[in-house]
Amino acid sequence: MSAALAFPTSAPPIRSEGIYLNSATAGLPTAAVLDAMVGHLWREAEIGPAEAAAEQAERLHAAYRAAARLLGAAEDEIALLESGNRALQAAIGAVPLAPGDRVLVTRAEWGGSLAMLSGLRGVSVEPLPTQPDGTLDLAAARAMPNGRVRLVLATWCPAANGLVNPAAEIGALAREAGAFFILDACQAVGQMPVDVRALACDALVASGRKWLRGPRGTAILYASRRFLGQTATPMPDQFGAAWDGRGWTPRPDARRFETGEASFAGRLGLGAAIEGALAFGPERLQARIAQLAALMRDGLRALPGVQVHDAGSALSGIVSFTLDGMAAGAAQEALRQAGVSLAARGAAYAPLDMAARGLAEVLRAAPHVFNSGAEIAAALDAVARLATRR
Repeated sequence: MSAALAFPTSAPPIRSEGIYLNSATAGLPTAAVLDAMVGHLWREAEIGPAEAAAEQAERLHAAYRAAARLLGAAEDEIALLESGNRALQAAIGAVPLAPGDRVLVTRAEWGGSLAMLSGLRGVSVEPLPTQPDGTLDLAAARAMPNGRVRLVLATWCPAANGLVNPAAEIGALAREAGAFFILDACQAVGQMPVDVRALACDALVASGRKWLRGPRGTAILYASRRFLGQTATPMPDQFGAAWDGRGWTPRPDARRFETGEASFAGRLGLGAAIEGALAFGPERLQARIAQLAALMRDGLRALPGVQVHDAGSALSGIVSFTLDGMAAGAAQEALRQAGVSLAARGAAYAPLDMAARGLAEVLRAAPHVFNSGAEIAAALDAVARLATRR
């Protein structure tokens, strides 16, 4: 391994076979994450779930503190939910939108977010202008009329493209328009530093299972005090709102978006994952992942019959590519049989962007800190063999 890649792996995953390059789907958990979850499940079986939750109250609260530290937020601005989808639904649903209102999105917006917006009757969803390579055209965006723009929704790191959108600049645009700004950071948190104040976002969503290497079924929702003061939770339950004998009053903090039932084992595991990311250091995470992704991206570009589809000058740890004459699903399976795990993603993951680039599907590689330069080289060799025999 070269000196440039001589990083410690830090809490390697428990894996015994293959090369895992699928952290954009789900990162491999560490032993600390597994211990936190399994230990709590055993304790639930021994003394009862409610009793175990009460016993671990301080550790559960520590997960909120850790998430606040990771994002540069206050603890009362943090909620822990069941998925990135659920968190996005909660944040979007809190914005008071009416027929005739406009929502601006990035061209590389995640398909799930677009599906959520499609259910808003009479609301216009408009992509922000982009340059030919898919990066945001800030000058053209500032020149757009902003009448009745109520929400700007942006995907920071697209799911099927290595692009990193200029989130802070988009936040500034939203403020100029007097709109709320919700940032989908599901592919960003865990692979780069995050400061919600600098981003000027009203809400931010992060999955636990991806780059944070936490459990499935967990997510972080940041909701700023401004956002909490100017929005309402559409359907809180008895946890998100308090009964005073006459009516229900929503909680004043971000936990108004939570419900009374949740996986406490999952939240403990998420807390352990966040602590692991903080211990390694967001800047070091970003540097390590960027080095490995650059090795993968540059190696793929050198292979005949392989097309790399990442765009822009700022790139994430996601590397998207196709093999000439081979469907992404077939290539994914062939690589799996060769011991390399990565993802195949169709147009539904980024409908606007993939249509603009004439793509129906891509392969997606996503290395993490536990990967090595030798593994990247072996994965490239497997792709080369596949491209040769296609």
